[in-house]
Amino acid sequence: MNSNQAAEKDIPAPDPVYVNSRREAIIIFRVWLCALLWAIPCSYLLGYSPEFDPAKFSMVWGIPTWIFWGIGFPWLLADVFTIWFCFRSMVDDDLGEAQEAANHEAQQPSSVAGASS
Repeated sequence: MNSNQAAEKDIPAPDPVYVNSRREAIIIFRVWLCALLWAIPCSYLLGYSPEFDPAKFSMVWGIPTWIFWGIGFPWLLADVFTIWFCFRSMVDDDLGEAQEAANHEAQQPSSVAGASS
């Protein structure tokens, strides 16, 4: 057995709560990055004009086009993704004995400090 194989056997498996949290954080960060990469260029390209001409100013449902497509559209998509992700993809992990002990303590009535019978 070489040293790499021995070192791999000594490394414990990562905690499932950590693995799931890390996976969820990576997914959320990637979606946030996609929204950012959409919002900034879209808002700039649709909203910036070196010479402003009110006759050519376009609107969507009474909202300036650059706000609708650059801010509102990715915001709506992010809301839809968040709802889907929370209900379908996130995992409710078992927190182990510490959580069970906290639940057990919360269920027991506590005595009032300083009260004696």
